[in-house]
Amino acid sequence: MTQILIADDDPDILDLLEYNLSKEGWEVHTASNGQEALDKAQDLNPDLVILDIMMPEYDGVEVCEKLRNKDKFKDTLIIFLTARTEDFTQIACYESGGDDYIVKPIKPKVLVSRLKAILRRKVGRQYQDENNVITFGDLSIDIEQHEVKKEGETVTLAKKEFDLLVLLVSKPGKLFSREEIFNKVWGIDNAIGDRTIDVHIRKLRSKLGMSYIKTVKGVGYKLDPLETAEF
Repeated sequence: MTQILIADDDPDILDLLEYNLSKEGWEVHTASNGQEALDKAQDLNPDLVILDIMMPEYDGVEVCEKLRNKDKFKDTLIIFLTARTEDFTQIACYESGGDDYIVKPIKPKVLVSRLKAILRRKVGRQYQDENNVITFGDLSIDIEQHEVKKEGETVTLAKKEFDLLVLLVSKPGKLFSREEIFNKVWGIDNAIGDRTIDVHIRKLRSKLGMSYIKTVKGVGYKLDPLETAEF
């Protein structure tokens, strides 16, 4: 059963979320401050953690950072659900290791749809180790043959476009910073222009479709074929 941990210092919000998410068959646990969230996460090892930003003890960003610093929570989905909408707040949430950022108020049914899409990311990528092919959504990526197919049709990619796609698909939903992309695709010893990454992202979008790669302004990019299915 999917386990979800919700951390918020507003008891009414906790009750509302616990009620609506439990109806989906998910096992829901709650915490009213940052320290309690960390303690419960350690005990439960949940599949998904929903964090408010403004909480006693530790705020949501601090909780996210502390979780990401432990190998145990490296692949745990962490979502921020908050009324704060400032760009710098969103950037802080993503840079701390958050997977997504949802703005309050949000209707329970819409939130459930968002969470279902987010949870599908965790299982949306499948490896076929015997032939080194990655399938993700309607994409098929053959690492050895350097071949990409979309809905069965071959898509021709340049080497760096292919390398960039493989990096993004290696962790669906993970936000890769521009620096991380630069270091892993081009290498720290390469001198490239500031807009090189943007140009390659634009080319990938043109060839694969706009819905696959999401831009997080001021931070970087992540692969998310489910973005168009969200509200």
